[in-house]
Amino acid sequence: MPRLPQLTVETANDEQRELLEGTLKQLGKLPNLYASMANGPAALRGYLAMRDALVGGSFGDRQREQLALFIAQKNGCTYCVSAHSMRGARLAKMTEEELLATRKGTDADPHMHAVLHLTSEIMNDGGDIDDETLAAARAAGVTDAEIAEIVAHIALNVLSNYFNHVAQPDLDFPLVDANDLA
Repeated sequence: MPRLPQLTVETANDEQRELLEGTLKQLGKLPNLYASMANGPAALRGYLAMRDALVGGSFGDRQREQLALFIAQKNGCTYCVSAHSMRGARLAKMTEEELLATRKGTDADPHMHAVLHLTSEIMNDGGDIDDETLAAARAAGVTDAEIAEIVAHIALNVLSNYFNHVAQPDLDFPLVDANDLA
């Protein structure tokens, strides 16, 4: 049972309604994460603004889904693992094997593998990575723009992962358990 109300266009106040209507228009549906986050319009506005900014960044759709899926897995967020597994399969045409590899932090593409490895190191060390880790990422072709955006993707996805841990919205995607990597 959700810990925060999952607002609808009908139950929201004017400020919340505007955000929810914008989400509906953009996505065609209102995921329960957004419906819950709308309880704090500033939080949802900030989340949407950062997400929208990163869409125009260095990473394409597939890579953004991979980052979101991997970060959700590292944070044990079943809601986001489920959402990004579905999006990865539908939008990025990722196979079940590719989705599982991403959740484990690996990729057949050496560049994306390096991106996921750096993401893991940043998350493991709270951003306090050593010079050798950064040099290895750069040697694998990870650009400075990508390094900056990896940190931003971590921030964005930690926001949604932690919010889901607190709010516990109803799962509105096919279940993929973050505790099951088999």
